[in-house]
Amino acid sequence: MANTNLQFKTNYVVESKIEPFYKGGKVKISKDEKYIFCTCESRVNVLEISTGKIVHSVQHDDQEDITSFTLSCDDEMLVTASRALLLKQWDWREAQCTRSWRAIHTVPVASMTFDSTSTLLATGGCDGTIKLWDVLKQYCTHNLKGSSGVVHLVQFHPDISKLQLFSSSLDCGIRVWDLRSSQCVCVLQSHYSAVTSLSFSPDGGTMVSSGRDKICTVWDLKTQKATRTVPVYEAVEGVVLLPDDEDLSEIGVKSKDLHFITAGSKGVLRVWEASTARCVYAQTLHSTLTEEEEEKDDDNDPRSLTYLLLLPASSRLATVTAEHNIVLYQLPGLTTQQQFVGYNDEVLDVKFLGKGDSHIVVATNSCQLKVFELLTNSCQILYGHTDTVLSLDVFKKGLVFASCAKDRSVRVWQMDSDSGRVHCVAHGSNHTNAVGSITCSRMKVSFVVSGSQDCTLKVWDLPADLSTTGGDLHRLTPRATEKAHDKDVNSVAVSPNDKLLASGSQDRTAKLWSLAAEGSVGMLGVFRGHRRGVWAVCFSPIDQVLATSSADGATKLWSLQDFSCLKTFEGHDASVLKVIFVSRGTQLLTSGSDGLVKLWTIKTNECVKTLDAHQDKVWGLHGSRKDNKMVTGSADSNITLWMDVTEVELAEEQAKQEDQILKQQELSNLLHEKKYLKALGLAISLDQPRTVLTVIKAIRQVEDSHKLLEKTVLKLRVDQKESLLRYCAVWNTNARNCQDAQAVLQVLLTHLPPEELLQYQGARTHLEGLIPYTERHMQRIGNLLQASMFLNYMWQKMRVAGAPSSMNQEDDDMDTTPLAQPFFMIDKERGMAGGDEEKQDVNDSDGETYENPNAVKEKEEEEDDDEVSASNKASIHTVSVENGASSKTNGNHHSESEQSSEEEDLEEVNVMKCLPVPSARQRQTFTS
Repeated sequence: MANTNLQFKTNYVVESKIEPFYKGGKVKISKDEKYIFCTCESRVNVLEISTGKIVHSVQHDDQEDITSFTLSCDDEMLVTASRALLLKQWDWREAQCTRSWRAIHTVPVASMTFDSTSTLLATGGCDGTIKLWDVLKQYCTHNLKGSSGVVHLVQFHPDISKLQLFSSSLDCGIRVWDLRSSQCVCVLQSHYSAVTSLSFSPDGGTMVSSGRDKICTVWDLKTQKATRTVPVYEAVEGVVLLPDDEDLSEIGVKSKDLHFITAGSKGVLRVWEASTARCVYAQTLHSTLTEEEEEKDDDNDPRSLTYLLLLPASSRLATVTAEHNIVLYQLPGLTTQQQFVGYNDEVLDVKFLGKGDSHIVVATNSCQLKVFELLTNSCQILYGHTDTVLSLDVFKKGLVFASCAKDRSVRVWQMDSDSGRVHCVAHGSNHTNAVGSITCSRMKVSFVVSGSQDCTLKVWDLPADLSTTGGDLHRLTPRATEKAHDKDVNSVAVSPNDKLLASGSQDRTAKLWSLAAEGSVGMLGVFRGHRRGVWAVCFSPIDQVLATSSADGATKLWSLQDFSCLKTFEGHDASVLKVIFVSRGTQLLTSGSDGLVKLWTIKTNECVKTLDAHQDKVWGLHGSRKDNKMVTGSADSNITLWMDVTEVELAEEQAKQEDQILKQQELSNLLHEKKYLKALGLAISLDQPRTVLTVIKAIRQVEDSHKLLEKTVLKLRVDQKESLLRYCAVWNTNARNCQDAQAVLQVLLTHLPPEELLQYQGARTHLEGLIPYTERHMQRIGNLLQASMFLNYMWQKMRVAGAPSSMNQEDDDMDTTPLAQPFFMIDKERGMAGGDEEKQDVNDSDGETYENPNAVKEKEEEEDDDEVSASNKASIHTVSVENGASSKTNGNHHSESEQSSEEEDLEEVNVMKCLPVPSARQRQTFTS
C-alpha cells in the first residue's frame, strides 16, 4: 500500500527546453568565437557556445523566411535578407532593427558578405547581379552585372587595398571583380560543378576553391592561374587552409608546405597536402555499419557535411552536418569538443539516462540516437541503426539502455559513468518487420523484450558481461518468440519483479504474459475494453494493476487478478500516446496527440493539472528515478524538461500564510498603539481592502478625526494613494461604508490637483464609478432628512398638545427643538380651503401652546426672527411672518400661501407649515 503520508503532486513547471534553432542555411561564428549565428526560417538565432543556450534571436516582422545573412568582422552589425526583398541591419545584442532598406535586387538575395573594414557589404542575388553597399553612408556603390544565374558565393579579397571581390554562380566559374573600375578582370575556370567555398592564404597570394565536382583547385592570384588540382573523391562543401605556424603533426602535417582540410558528402574531415595532392590524414568515425552498407551511395548520408568554419583564436574547427548538427573539433588532434543539434525533427521517444539523470537519450525521426547533457545541451550522436529509431527503454541503474528501429533490429548501449561516452555493446536482428517497442528487465540487466509490427514478441537474453573488446559487439539471439497479437504490437512492459510481461496492440487489446517459464512466454489473460488501438501499457510499481492508454482518448486501470477494468480516465481530446505512474503509483501522467500532458489522481479519478507546452503529438514521456522531474518529447521538435514544484508551492503558500499572520499581528499592534500611518501603509501593502477600511474607521473614531485622517492620507506614497482610491470606489458602493469612502475622497480631492489624480492608474475609471453611487447616497440622505424632520415635528406636537399651563414655565428647560432646521411641507394637490383649515388648526394649537407671554420670551423670539434658517430662505415659496398686536399669542409665526412670481401657470399651492422657532438655549444646543 502507498504511504499515507505521501504528498500528491499538484503541478509541474518547465525547467528547460531543447528547441530547434537551425533548420538549414548559412552558419557564422563571431570573431570572439563565443557565439554561433544560424538561420531558422524567419529568425536568426544566436547560440552561446559555452552553454548551448539561445541567448538572442532576431526576426523579420513580415514573417518572411531569411534567405541570407552576414555578420560584420567587428561583430557589431548583423544584416539579414528576406524573401520580401528587404535588407535589415540589426543591433543583434538588443534584437533591434536599426535600419532597413530595399535590396534593389528583383529576386531574393542568395549570398552576402562584409569586407574586413566592416564598411562595404556585397550582396549576390538570384537575378545574377551583385550590389555593393556602403553601410556607413547608406547608399549603393556598385552594381556588378555579368554573372549567369544565382550568385551563391561572394567574398572579398582579404587585402582590402586590392579592392577585389570574388563571386561564383551557376556557370561554375570564379569571377574576379575590380571595384575601382566595376569590371570583371578575369574568370577562373577549373570546376565543372558549383563552387562551394573559397579559402585565402594569410598573405592573400594563394586561394583554394572547392566544388561539388569532387576536386579542389589551388590558385596563384598573382598570375591568376591554377597551380594544382587535387581530386578528393567526394563532393566538397567546405575548405579551410590550415595555419602554418602551428604543430599539426597529429593530423599528418609534416612540412611547411600548403595544407588544407576538406569537408564533404562522406562526413569526414581530410587533410591534403597541396604540393603533392595527397591526403595525409582522414578522420575516423565511430560506425557500426557493415562494409556493404558503407559502400552504398553516400549522397544521402546524414553525416555528410555542409559547412566548414575555422576558429583561429582557439584553434578549433566547426562543421555543420546535413542533419543540422553543429560539431566543434579541437586542433591539432581533431577531437570532438562539443556538438549541438540544430533540429531534432519529430521526437519519437525520450528517456532519462546516467547517474542522477544527468543526460537524456532521444529517438528522433532518423537513424541516429542523440544523448544530451542537460547541463550544457551538448549532444553525443550515436550511429548504429540504419533506419528510424522508434522506441527506447533504460535499465534501472540508468547506465545501460536499449533501442529498436525500423531496420528490424534491437541494440543495447552502455554509458561510461566517468566520461559520459556512450557506445553500442550488443546487437540483435531477428524480426521480420519494424520493431516498434522495447522494454528492459526491472530487477537487473538480464534481458530485453521487443514487440514488432510482425505481431510477435521476442525475449532477448543479455550476456552477464556487456564489456566489449576489440570493438566486437555481442550478438543477441531471442530466448523466446511468441505470436502475440493480430496487429502491430505498439507497446510492451515488464513488471517490477520481472515475472510478468504486458503488451498493447493495434488490435484494441492488451495481454498479460508470464515470463517465469524457461524458453517460452505463456499468456495469462486479455484486457478488453478499449474501442481503438492500445498505444501504451505500464505496470504499477506497488499495486497489482496495469495502466493502458488508447487511441480512443481513454486511459484505463486493470486488475491483474481478474483482468477487469477498475477505473477509466477521460480528458484528452485525441489519442493518449503514453502513460506512466508517479507518486509511488498513486498518480498517473498521460500524454496525447492533442499536445497536452495531464496529471491524474487515481483515488479520485480527478485530473489535477493539465500541462500545455507542445504544439503537436507528445510521443515521449518519462519520469526521473527520484520522481521529481519528467521529460516530454513531441512531434514539434521540442524536448521539455519539467520540474515538480508541489513542495515548493506548498512551502511558498505556508510562508505566505505565516507572513500574513505576522503582518496581521503587527497591524493589530499598530492600531492599538494608534500609529495609524504605519497601520494604513501596512494594510495597503497586504492588499486587503477590508483591513484598510478598519484602519480608516479607527481613525474616524478618534477626536479631531478629520485632521488626523487628512494628515495620515497625505503622507502615503503615490502607489498607496492609487490603491486607496481604488478601494474607495468599492467602499462607496455600500451604504454602510460610503461615509468612510467619502471622507477619504474629500481629503484626496481637496488636497491633490486634478492633474496628479488623473495620472493615477485607473483614476478616470474609478472616479466615473464614484459619481452614480454618490448621487444615490445623496438622494437617500435627503429622503431620510425629510422623513426625520416630519417625525420630529409630529413628536413635538404629540408632546405639547393638551399640556397644562404650568409646563409652559419649563419651556426653557425642556429640549423640544427639532434636530434639523425648520422644514416646510408643500401639498400641491389639496385646495385652498383645506389649506385654510389647516392654518386655523395650526393657529389654534400654537395659541394654546404659547400662551402666558412675558418680556423675555418676546425678546428671544425677536432674535429668532433674525436667524431664519437657510432652508427657509431658499424655499420655493415666500413665507410671511406676522406678529399681530391684537393676537393673544406670544409672537407666533403664521405661514401664508402666496403665488410665485417665477411660475407662469399661477398654480395654487397649499399653506406651508412651519415649526416653531426654537428658544435661545435650544439653538445653542443644536449649534453645539
